[in-house]
Amino acid sequence: MLTVVGRDGAPLSEAAREAVESAALVMGEPGLLEGLPLAPGARTVATEDLPGALQGVDVSDQDVVLVVNGDPGHFGILRTLLEEGHAPETVPAAPLVARAFAQAGLPWEDALVVSARGGHLRQAVNACRAHPKVAVLTGPGAGPAELARALFPVTPRSFVVCENLDGPRERVVYVRPAEATTRPWNHPEVVLVLDNRHALGKQSWHSGPAPSPAGWALPAEAFGEGPGLRPDVRAFVLAKLGPRVGDMVWDVESGDGSIAIECARFGAAVVAVDRDYATCERIRESVRLHGVKVAMASGDVRPTADHLPKPDAVFVGPGFTGRAGTEAVRACAALAPARLVAIVSGDKAVASGEEAREIVALLAGQGFTTDAVRLQASPLDPSGPPGEPVTVVWGERDARVPGRRPARRSRPIATIPALPGESEEPGIGA
Repeated sequence: MLTVVGRDGAPLSEAAREAVESAALVMGEPGLLEGLPLAPGARTVATEDLPGALQGVDVSDQDVVLVVNGDPGHFGILRTLLEEGHAPETVPAAPLVARAFAQAGLPWEDALVVSARGGHLRQAVNACRAHPKVAVLTGPGAGPAELARALFPVTPRSFVVCENLDGPRERVVYVRPAEATTRPWNHPEVVLVLDNRHALGKQSWHSGPAPSPAGWALPAEAFGEGPGLRPDVRAFVLAKLGPRVGDMVWDVESGDGSIAIECARFGAAVVAVDRDYATCERIRESVRLHGVKVAMASGDVRPTADHLPKPDAVFVGPGFTGRAGTEAVRACAALAPARLVAIVSGDKAVASGEEAREIVALLAGQGFTTDAVRLQASPLDPSGPPGEPVTVVWGERDARVPGRRPARRSRPIATIPALPGESEEPGIGA
């Protein structure tokens, strides 16, 4: 039988002790095998690669125990074991994240928990940019120094770095990102990335950060004065951008920052870029009123795109016209975002159609699956003239095309016999 036992520095539970005492083979991460009540003759294997060490081990004719840190079901080995066909018994301990927040003296039901392991450092950094309370599970090449270098100096945060929690070399360090980039670290396991102004958070009925908004495509009045997209056009643009937690979205020249603000409401990290200083100030004020996180960059995106955080989705708004719009799309597309949406601003339908086709060809040449549409909506009870048609071009990389649904097969209808003492005829009973 295979059993996974979690350790958290506290004495083993009775179930964990019984599993270890009866095991013929005990494998675990270095440092976690110390002080275990092993059976006489039991073999031990210290390794960081437990799934690899388990290959070739027959768990059907001997008791095998894997010892891990914390809860094996929380970003742990349990999922891997199940995917490989095992059905282990689990005896969990307190998760690393729970122990880290206990060290910080903070509640954590409202925290966002992410893992920077396995090549997900950039998504973890974007989550820290957008959310005030994030627990980051770290690994080689994705520790406090790497997090700090990505966040500093644009995103003001405090770090609580937890090393060897509940172990003999336990260390909990409170640092600013600037210090975290140069300090030596010894096997950090969890980093709490906190906005001290909102670290306490608010009590809620569910765990994790606040849910996605109940509605989007807010009225134009919600974003103050200045030019911007109509709500119907903005709804379509948001659908094609697909903002989500872990994404970095650019709002380039939207005019009122509405795309940036709505994407931030979905939990994405956002940078708004505009060449006009007065527009930047209006967007900053609107961001404050909506209570979201948006980084503001004043300048032209064309020469500065390489200096901004790598985007997952880009919106190029109506602030660029003509050839400048095509050049802005080219500069953004060269960074290979997964999704790009552009508004084509032309004085005439023919001109906007020609520019749209040029952008479609540009995106297709960069490896995007592209399309374009001209949108126009007329209110049922118009108080003025209908809105002008707006041409939207979008492209996706590695777009998933849903397969055809299998043919529906008829299923036999099973008849459940009546309970004793009840009639099988409908409507008749005791």
